[in-house]
Amino acid sequence: MTILRTLPALAIGAMLSSAAAPVAAQRGNAAKCTSGWAGTIQYSRNQANSDSKTVTRLSGKGTQTTDWSLKANYTAQIAVRPAADAEYSTGLANINASSVSTETVAANDRDICPHQRVSQGMSGNFVSKSETRAGGSGLEAGIDVTTDADTYTVSVRLPEVNGTVSGSDSASFSGQCKAKEATSKSIADLPTTIDAIRFSTDGEERLNPGDPNRLTGSFSKSAYGVTETLSWNLRRCGPALRLVEVKFEDMRFPTWEAWQEITEQTGTIDGNIVRIKAIVANDGPDERAATVKFRETYQGDKWDAAKPDAPIEEVSVFVPSGQQREVTFQWDSSGYAWFDDGRPRLVQRIRAELEDAGKKVDDMTRNLKVAPKPVVLVHGLWSNWRTWEPWQNILTTSHSYDWKAFPVGEKPEHGRMSTGEEPGTLGPTNTIVQNADQLGRYVEYAQKDRNAWHVDIVAHSMGGLISRRYIHAEMPSYADGKPQVAHLVMLGTPNQGSSCADLMSAALELTGRSMTALQELQTSSVAKFNAVTTERKGVPFSVLAGTIVPPVCRIFSMNDGVVAPMSAIWTIADNVQQRVLHTDMTGTAPFSSFVKPRLAIGPKAARSNGKLSALTPWPGIPGPAPRRLMVLGVEDPKETTGPDFSKIVRLAPGQTTQVPLPVEDARNFGLTFMAANTVSATLIDDKGTVVAINRAGTAEASQMFRSLFVDRAIVKGNWTLTLASEDRVEREIVLATWSNAS
Repeated sequence: MTILRTLPALAIGAMLSSAAAPVAAQRGNAAKCTSGWAGTIQYSRNQANSDSKTVTRLSGKGTQTTDWSLKANYTAQIAVRPAADAEYSTGLANINASSVSTETVAANDRDICPHQRVSQGMSGNFVSKSETRAGGSGLEAGIDVTTDADTYTVSVRLPEVNGTVSGSDSASFSGQCKAKEATSKSIADLPTTIDAIRFSTDGEERLNPGDPNRLTGSFSKSAYGVTETLSWNLRRCGPALRLVEVKFEDMRFPTWEAWQEITEQTGTIDGNIVRIKAIVANDGPDERAATVKFRETYQGDKWDAAKPDAPIEEVSVFVPSGQQREVTFQWDSSGYAWFDDGRPRLVQRIRAELEDAGKKVDDMTRNLKVAPKPVVLVHGLWSNWRTWEPWQNILTTSHSYDWKAFPVGEKPEHGRMSTGEEPGTLGPTNTIVQNADQLGRYVEYAQKDRNAWHVDIVAHSMGGLISRRYIHAEMPSYADGKPQVAHLVMLGTPNQGSSCADLMSAALELTGRSMTALQELQTSSVAKFNAVTTERKGVPFSVLAGTIVPPVCRIFSMNDGVVAPMSAIWTIADNVQQRVLHTDMTGTAPFSSFVKPRLAIGPKAARSNGKLSALTPWPGIPGPAPRRLMVLGVEDPKETTGPDFSKIVRLAPGQTTQVPLPVEDARNFGLTFMAANTVSATLIDDKGTVVAINRAGTAEASQMFRSLFVDRAIVKGNWTLTLASEDRVEREIVLATWSNAS
């Protein structure tokens, strides 16, 4: 329990002292034990004060500003032991105290120097610094523990400690009529003494009726920039061996073995290696052998409270009389943000049981919050980080606010990919290799922000190729043997390229233009990419393929409007096909049905290296041959990926124009075009009949590649495409026709 009360501000050098003898009193019927207390007490005093004042100089021509600050820290670790054959306790303290006081004076003035007519600015800066350091080990400390019927008080008295004080003075000048040299001098160490300290709780701490011979708690007082805190873990009339504390540590990314204590409020991240530490004390007269058994406990859990504890680790230790020893082991937290059934696990409970000669003599349970791995979100062609804007709310709703989304480019100073600003724009873009480098920077940012050694990646469309390149070429390895990227989940990724990219790139090339990102999505380009991008480094791959749109861009199967299912699936064993548009794959429904089950995995799945990481070829699908069409995995030599006809049209704001289309005899006919969703397209045959429409503002108009398809025999003739703009700016439309889909 923490209680904040006012306290007069005291500098470290002016602490109160006391010479009262240590006494432990037990009153009432709360405890029948007559022994003194054993355990540990920690005391800390932190002070931070500052002041700033600006006054007019006596000359009236300038100002003088004085800034003062004091930072002081005092800590004491006290080992508490029962006095021999007495009812009171004694303590030995290790004390460390330091303080730094700094005063800075900045004087500014204006004056006219001899033989001048114009005044000039003059300044002087003066810095005085005083630093105190003091401490000692094994110092006698007074301990008072007073119990009443249902409350108790803990008091400590810490002795004077010796130390040293040193200082420095410096001065610098500018603009004086007669130049002044800067000065600097140091003050040698001088002996000093930090006064004794007495601190007590307010007597309102409550005894545990079920265990009145054990006291654990914390108490604070704060006022005027000073905070004093007392924490204790005490026991009496118990066995010689006891548990002092159970603590958790993880490593501060990016430095392996840089262990830091985990606070209960902050917790750790799923996949981090956690060092679990138990401190064992021996209050008896002889050295004792002890065993600490660590268990995963479900007691207090809403759903699994009846589930038995699960053993984690067992460690043995010898503890000399009157001393303490630490036992530690490293625990892999992978999967502990979730239960195995996909429910969020908001806290993990670790129980330490201390055994002496095979008999349990003490136990202690501590909570460890394990947050899910950060999710790095990688956008695709003609997109940016805003495609993932709802995802933080989605993750928060699915687990807690500790499940964090990191859309690449949201904070561009940490990395920003370039894949085209919006659908249909044809400006310069990064290559896949360059975007993979930006992704790597953002992954590292997410790791530092969350102190996470492992992340998950969810990638849409071209973002999957960028992520594959990052894993292949740039993903680092760690000493824990697990891949940095725990899972790559791809949504509509053209893992064998996109025939829509083939058509549109060919249309651009016929006019002497090109777009890097679009070129890299061609089937021939991705075939070359796959030939050299082969390393998965143990990262499980999963992919979602859409099957909602009829033939487009010579994709002869149901597809997502951009990517054929066989292209997305490629050689990835964990694949799912859903009736979802390419541009809708970043929505809530695909997250719930496809993404979350692959990220919200519990300890069992996390440790199994389960079937999701298996990689088996999709039957009958070789890599696509350049400039050839793949139909259900079989090369069709009669078809090519180029357009029958292509054209680039400029459309002024509000303009409607008609584009003549030459049509040959064919089994069917299709037209694919790239345009903003403010443009409507109407296809009219040679008899003046409207055969297909793609209207502005509809779901179909929001697709990257918009298609019109006529599934009937076509006779050679001249058709017409009517384009109408509802935009306020000029738009450029790239179109291509194709035929004989089968």
